[in-house]
Order: sequence, then C-alpha cells, then structure tokens
Amino acid sequence: MVETRNILLGVTGGVAAYKAVDLASKLTASGAAVRTVMTEGACRFVGPKSFEAVTRAPVFTTLWSAAEKHSSAHIALADWADLVVVAPATANILGKVAHGICDDLLSVTLCACWGTPMLFAPAMNSRMWANPIVQANVATLTKLGFRMVGPATGRLACGTEGAGRMAEPSEIIAAIEALTDNNQ
Repeated sequence: MVETRNILLGVTGGVAAYKAVDLASKLTASGAAVRTVMTEGACRFVGPKSFEAVTRAPVFTTLWSAAEKHSSAHIALADWADLVVVAPATANILGKVAHGICDDLLSVTLCACWGTPMLFAPAMNSRMWANPIVQANVATLTKLGFRMVGPATGRLACGTEGAGRMAEPSEIIAAIEALTDNNQ
C-alpha cells in the first residue's frame, strides 16, 4: 500500500524521465505524499513544473540554495522519506550510489537516506546495461539491500531493441507495494 507513505522520487537524466511524471501522478492519486528531487540532466528532459503539478509539492533541483533559504534539504528530505524510488535510474546514478559519490542534490540525498528502503528503476541503452561495470554496480547495490525493478526489454529511445527500458509505472508501484509490505 502506498497511501499514507512519504515517497521521495529521484529523477535522473534519461529520456524515460517522462514516465516518472506519470509515476508521480499515480502515486499521488493513490494517497502517497511525493517529493521529487531532479538532477540537472532530468530537468533537460522534463520540467520541474510537471512534477509540481501532479504532486502538489515543491521540486528540489539544486544542492545550492539562496542564502536566505539556507537549509540542509538533503537531510530534511532523508528524514521525511518512508521510502525512496529512483526512476529512471541511469548508469550514472547507479555508479554514484554504489561508490558513495555525492556531487549533486540527488546523490547527496540518497547517501543521507541510508537505512531507508530504496528502489531503483534502471533505464539506459542495452549496451550500457550489459556493461560489466554497470552490472558490478548493480550487484554492489543489491548486496547492500537496495532493490531493482527492471529494466524491461523492448524498443529503446536510440531505436534498437534490447534490455534497458524503464519499468512501467504500474510495475514500479507493484514493486513499491512489495517493498512496503516487506518493511512493515
């Protein structure tokens, strides 16, 4: 059940970011409170206003706030979240989290969310997904207790067929429900 849950949605710079808007909308309609953190790359594919409209909540895009609004947003978001979903999860964010690299708001927030159930929905080109380095990062994350949903096989944005499509929002919601059922 996602209702009454505080779900932190991380959105990275992949073409599948458009599906994350639908995911945020469906989670909100199901009764979850959703806050979104977007990388700079994600903002090139989908605008923050799309997420604000469907979640009725502010979207966070930068680690660097104006002086008059100084706060530790990454800590506040980590404290607020019951669970974290990263969709799409690019090879970049998987590598950053697997190796503790914190160089933007999303990666810093994910690091601060240690101990919070976390679900990644990988999305990338099939050759990137098959890369042994990416697979090693996925194995590291899985060993640490992070969950994965997908990727699916099908037509990719580059026009090829293969593994790398982000799971559909309904599949991600089912994985969230399974994750919350296991952590109650």
